Amino acid sequence: MSQTANKTLSSKIAELDQSVEWFYGDKFNLDQAVAKYQSATKLAGEIEHDLSELKNQVEVLADFTK
Repeated sequence: MSQTANKTLSSKIAELDQSVEWFYGDKFNLDQAVAKYQSATKLAGEIEHDLSELKNQVEVLADFTK
């Protein structure tokens, strides 16, 4: 199971924002960039999955209230 599996969507987005900022910051290190990029890509995929699940839940609720 992923470390981010128990995090909220908001915390995942905040973590992804921090990762993106790292690439623009003074601490950027080419040796670490590949690992950071892979981690950020994985996190972005988890966020996309979470958003898709939320969309499905909203659609079910919207259908339920009709």
